[in-house]
Amino acid sequence: MAGHSSAAIAHAGNNPFLRAVAAISTLAGWVSAAMIVTAVAITCQMIFVRFVLNGSTVWQTEAVIYLVISATLVGLPYVQRLRGHVNVDLIPLMLPKPLRKALAILTLSASIVIVAIMLWYGYEYWHFAWARGWRSDTIWGVRLWIPYLALPVGFALFLLQLIADLVAVLLKIDQPFGLEDR
Repeated sequence: MAGHSSAAIAHAGNNPFLRAVAAISTLAGWVSAAMIVTAVAITCQMIFVRFVLNGSTVWQTEAVIYLVISATLVGLPYVQRLRGHVNVDLIPLMLPKPLRKALAILTLSASIVIVAIMLWYGYEYWHFAWARGWRSDTIWGVRLWIPYLALPVGFALFLLQLIADLVAVLLKIDQPFGLEDR
């Protein structure tokens, strides 16, 4: 189904928890955007060094890769807040309001469990890299705990936004799936 979703941005109402999570998710979105802009600037610098100055690049490719992956992970909560993730709303649209709410609670709860598991393993992976002093096998030899930090941070922020979405549905501050009644 192509086109724009009928879902609106997640509502926070006057709830202080939901407003704080919305602010954190928005900040994460800005940080993610800054990482993308930085990656583009580094790519332009790398092209200039390689093709204009005929020099070699040591760190640029690796930095761009880490920045883009980190931007993707850190940007997860912002995209969730904007309801920008892939969404199939055919079934929720067909359901009556009580069943739609039950489905939203079920899917948000399942998402929370899955992301919590990913957070656990992401933290474990980051901690291994930090505790064991892992470095990349490149000339730059970056300490891998630095780019791997995006795993627990990104999943923790995403988990926080999912919990906020569930709280908003349970407190009737937001509609299930962000769909207004038709």
